[in-house]
Amino acid sequence: MKKKIKTFFTITLSVFIAGGLMYLVSRSLGGDFIEKTISVTQKADYTWIGISAVLGIIAYWMRAVRWILLLEPMGYKITNSNALWSLSFGYFLNLGIPRMGEIGRATALQTVEGVPFSNSFGTIVTERIIDLFFMILFLTLALTFNHSSLLSFFDLLKENDQPAEEKSFFLYYVIVGVFAFIGIMLFAFRKKIAQLSLTKKILALMKGITAGLISVFRLKQRIRFIFLSFGIWTCYFFSSYVVLFALPETSFIPIQTGFYILAVGTLGMIVPASGGIGAFHGAMMIGFSALFLSLGKSAEEGKEIGYSYALLSHGLQMIIMIVMGILSILMLAKNKKKI
Repeated sequence: MKKKIKTFFTITLSVFIAGGLMYLVSRSLGGDFIEKTISVTQKADYTWIGISAVLGIIAYWMRAVRWILLLEPMGYKITNSNALWSLSFGYFLNLGIPRMGEIGRATALQTVEGVPFSNSFGTIVTERIIDLFFMILFLTLALTFNHSSLLSFFDLLKENDQPAEEKSFFLYYVIVGVFAFIGIMLFAFRKKIAQLSLTKKILALMKGITAGLISVFRLKQRIRFIFLSFGIWTCYFFSSYVVLFALPETSFIPIQTGFYILAVGTLGMIVPASGGIGAFHGAMMIGFSALFLSLGKSAEEGKEIGYSYALLSHGLQMIIMIVMGILSILMLAKNKKKI
């Protein structure tokens, strides 16, 4: 009963944060929010959405295979399917509880493959460090090809034309989200914290993270690992870029601007909202406002187009996470019986 209450509480809080951010998005667009949403879904070219979906799923598979390569030096031979479904389960958890996916992913792999949580979690930390490198790379490329747009984006973050009360609401939800995440982590693992001394807990976690970091230097297939790392982010790049062709208002945007769009979207997903709901939309609205300003166009027009793009791009990501997540629950339950 207590577990159900805990789950209900964390999901409700996460949805509340995401809902608050979406409220700010809808308020920023004005009274035609619903009409705008319906219009975008009706006029979109779903051929390009389908291509984006395929690229997104390929990125899932590449990330799963790369994870296997990181676990290999530790002596674990993981099947492609179990790695993929554990990964998918982690992404699925993020829809309900932000940043819980990494923990759920490591736990799922331990259930079906017997890999200790600390070791698999250590490789996930290693992945996040690698992802940070690529994020910096794409930010650098965005600055190189769209420096005026990116600088305008950060200016608009500081001096947005939103009413002061909306800025306060946004800041409130971000702060609540950060502290809620910390609280959820402490609450969820309170029993394990109580069972272990602080020293033992730190040592166990550090040992796993260290093993995960060292695994990069002990890779048996380094070229393949590098290829997969670039492949993952190449899929992310084109998956986000081809969505532009689904709308006539954005089909003119050149490929080099895709670096800017991916960078803005990645920054938006950092905010601890359920599945990035509201945070991604807000980032894209500000991002396209800055882009249109740099092109000599209206910032208001850019804001509306940014919402249209975010609705299609983020909506697609949500569908993939939900479908893959449901399949992962079924497959992990099936594979668990084999252990």
